[in-house]
Amino acid sequence: MINNRSLLIVGGLAAVAWLASNSLYVVDETQRAVKLRFGEVVQENIQPGLHFKVPITQTIRKFDTRLLTLDTDTSRYLTLEQKAVIVDSYVKWQVVNPTRYYEATAGDELMAIRLIQPRVDESLRNEFGRLDLQEIIAERRDDLMTVPTEELDSLMRDELGVAIRDIRIKRIDLPEDVSAAVFDRMRSEREREAREWRAQGQEEAERIRANADRRRTVLIAQANERSETLRGEGDAEAARVFSEAYSQDAEFFSFWRSLNAYRESFADSDNLLVLEPDSDFFQYLRSAMPSTDEE
Repeated sequence: MINNRSLLIVGGLAAVAWLASNSLYVVDETQRAVKLRFGEVVQENIQPGLHFKVPITQTIRKFDTRLLTLDTDTSRYLTLEQKAVIVDSYVKWQVVNPTRYYEATAGDELMAIRLIQPRVDESLRNEFGRLDLQEIIAERRDDLMTVPTEELDSLMRDELGVAIRDIRIKRIDLPEDVSAAVFDRMRSEREREAREWRAQGQEEAERIRANADRRRTVLIAQANERSETLRGEGDAEAARVFSEAYSQDAEFFSFWRSLNAYRESFADSDNLLVLEPDSDFFQYLRSAMPSTDEE
């Protein structure tokens, strides 16, 4: 009797444990889930946490919603002018609609990759086909992929329930038969731009030099004009002072001028003057000499 009761208790506990393990499930923070009943989705986009399901009849499919990377194969694309470029790229994608993702891929990540890769290849082929080689080389790679990323993201959300977060170009190469011609053209273009910049620089230098010469001429003329004006004013002031001094004592001023003239004339012993004895130059010398009658 006791053994039968123990067996019943153990069996009951085992049944409860089995029921709990098959009824309760946990969705991780990095996951989203869908609930299926005989393969049909009955609950969509189950959020992280502890949840309940009916054992046997209901199953749970969980999907990783973290950002995933698809490293695409290196591909050869033609530009607008039918020049070939070799492009190596990768794609960042993420599950955003678990129900649509399950219906399109049965939750198989490899299946999703096989469906995404051709779409990426087609999008890049269209984008490179509308640009010429110079635009591809000149544009920033991030800007180059903006339009394909937006278009492919909209398409993949509807078809697969995944978001295309980013398409990045790792490398863009040219075939060997195209590289030499492209480099020559780039060199010619840079040389042409250099010549244009040099010509503009020389033109600007000539303009600045001519402007500086003009300003120099104007400043010198203004300075000369100012100096002549000041010199004239100084001469006029000197004449005025001279006239005032002369008018105060004309005899003394005449005497003082004669002394300066004597000093300058006889400063050098080699100086020679040829004058008449009764010249006015000797006026004050004659008046200073004793007369003959007194001797």
